[in-house]
Amino acid sequence: MRATLIAGNWKMNGSLQSVIQLVEGIKTGDVGTAQLAVCPPAIYLMKVGGMLEGSQVSLGAQNVCDQASGAFTGEVSGGMLKEAGCRYAIVGHSERRALYVESDELVAARFAMAIESGLIPILCIGETLQEREDGITESVVARQLDAVIDTQGAAALGNCVIAYEPVWAIGTGKVATPEQAQAVHAFIRGKIAALDTAVADKLQILYGGSMNPGNAGELLSQPDIDGGLIGGAALKAEDFLAIAQAA
Repeated sequence: MRATLIAGNWKMNGSLQSVIQLVEGIKTGDVGTAQLAVCPPAIYLMKVGGMLEGSQVSLGAQNVCDQASGAFTGEVSGGMLKEAGCRYAIVGHSERRALYVESDELVAARFAMAIESGLIPILCIGETLQEREDGITESVVARQLDAVIDTQGAAALGNCVIAYEPVWAIGTGKVATPEQAQAVHAFIRGKIAALDTAVADKLQILYGGSMNPGNAGELLSQPDIDGGLIGGAALKAEDFLAIAQAA
């Protein structure tokens, strides 16, 4: 049986004081039986990592460079993230794809470097509103997956987490119905199962479209939804913990 993972993506939010308060709130709360991870801004990774030592909560980064070292101003390498105590690294988040024009190929390269560095990539895939309305959700998701599979092989997905992000449901207040979300999650698992059944069976696939305490229970009850990549609700300890408890 797959464990449920609730991962908080704090994006570019918070101050040192608010981060300390948030971590303390999460650490002292009831996390239930779910696996938990938090992904703070890079500048706070060392602080949060130190605070999480000995807790049930893992540390994750919001991105990872596709290069191991060198003249790449502003980037953070996988080795650096490991030294900071990271277990996870988000790659291909919809905001990185849209705002910073990260291609499928670059995302695949970041994925590869995360694996090489001993990190677990949280690979984000998903369609825009226009792509959903055009009826090409599955082809978009398949293309984004294939960029990784074609270069790393299906077996590499056994060392990752996938987060399905319906881009039209992030920060808009819209949420895919449980049935819509489950349909895409099932498609993802089925596509991978056609290549490697064992990998597909154990793969955690998270829902990344505005999960909150009000809808978490219904979404997490779907057979192929194994957790959530949480945005806004991860910035309040009580909301984040409520989602974890719903799991």
